Amino acid sequence: MDLVIISGLSGAGKSRVAAVLEDMDFYCVDNMPVSMMPKFAELCIATQGRYDKVALVTDIRALENIAELFETLENMREIGCKLSILFIEAEHETIVKRYKETRRRHPLVTAGRGLEDAVKREREILAPIRVQADAIIDTTGLTLGKLQRQLYKRYAGGTEDKPLNISIKSFGFKHGLPIEADLLFDVRFMPNPFYINELKELTGLDAPVRDYVFSFEQSDGFFSRLCEMMDFLIPHYIEEGKRYLVVCIGCTGGRHRSVAIVQALSEYLLSKGFPIDCNHRDIGK
Repeated sequence: MDLVIISGLSGAGKSRVAAVLEDMDFYCVDNMPVSMMPKFAELCIATQGRYDKVALVTDIRALENIAELFETLENMREIGCKLSILFIEAEHETIVKRYKETRRRHPLVTAGRGLEDAVKREREILAPIRVQADAIIDTTGLTLGKLQRQLYKRYAGGTEDKPLNISIKSFGFKHGLPIEADLLFDVRFMPNPFYINELKELTGLDAPVRDYVFSFEQSDGFFSRLCEMMDFLIPHYIEEGKRYLVVCIGCTGGRHRSVAIVQALSEYLLSKGFPIDCNHRDIGK
């Protein structure tokens, strides 16, 4: 079992790191007491592969004794855990600013210790864990996309690349708008195969309909610009850390024009290497 211990400074972004690891199929538990870790690890191992990638977030609230943590981690290694420590930190000024902006209370703030002193004290307490860490990430000025790339590089086979899962859907406007759309395009300006007797009962999955739709200059021009737009947008979505993109293309009934365009766009993006889920919501209506 691969087990990552996420530790570090309060306000540095441990929860965000855990969320990214969850997207990488890690089972994550936040703020687990050190004394419970060995038993939890045993339970995970007993599932025989169901929980083979686990991340435990532990912070200053659960660390009464740093020596106890190191002893516990050694015991977990002995029972078969492939264990690593990931330490998350940020510059002093950045953490202080984050706490002031969110109005949260730092766990070490007391009547006799203000925020800045609490941040400094926590850094001193956690210094031994930082020294033992297998990886350290400084989140100062780090965007979500950059954080994801660092985590993917370390925990996803040595690559910084992360997939953007793209779902492309056709729909008919007369059946209602798809509420899940990130991007929505209206292709009702294209000539409608519905009014061609030999095409009416076919769909955009049939070659005669697709050939008809793309026989018009406006259809071909739209599709070329749509591909250019996707080529422009996708790298920026990836840079900002987006994992899922839903593109919806609609015509009147969702059987002909939108289906043909969705099929063509799916083929184009598949050729670029993106995971594509293609769905035609209203094709049977």
